[in-house]
Amino acid sequence: MTKILLSLHVLAAIIAVGPVTVAASMYPAAVRKVPVAQPAGAGAGEAAGPGDVSTVRLLHRICRVYAGLGIAVPLLGFATAAAMGVLGDAWLIASITLTAAAAGLLIAFVLPRQEELLEDLAGRRPVEHARTARLAMFTGLFNLLWATVTVLMIVRPGSTTGA
Repeated sequence: MTKILLSLHVLAAIIAVGPVTVAASMYPAAVRKVPVAQPAGAGAGEAAGPGDVSTVRLLHRICRVYAGLGIAVPLLGFATAAAMGVLGDAWLIASITLTAAAAGLLIAFVLPRQEELLEDLAGRRPVEHARTARLAMFTGLFNLLWATVTVLMIVRPGSTTGA
């Protein structure tokens, strides 16, 4: 049963967390590429075309949907750790703490800032470079936390795998 739980945990991490890290990393650059000025020949009262922010909207949706699916990762992780009898190990407690910090960053800083920038683009308001840079910083921290958790899961101090 442990091997099945571990396999499901790893698959969930790849399938759910992977798309969030990639889409969130692409988001700031995609925002910067959206033209905010009216296209040539457009009337003053015309709204932005649907394609103007479609990439940004898609990246945000990927982040939201896969973040929701990502809840399976710690749930399967807890089940796996319980089956392996390692719930009290320091490396696991560190991983749980880092995972909680990553989730907190995503919920409190990355997704809300993505929504704010998307609203600005949809309203054809200019976006300051500093705002996309801050979003990129929070996204980078989120990705760094997940990379650290991944390394801890592979190297596990006291592991019997010989690593």
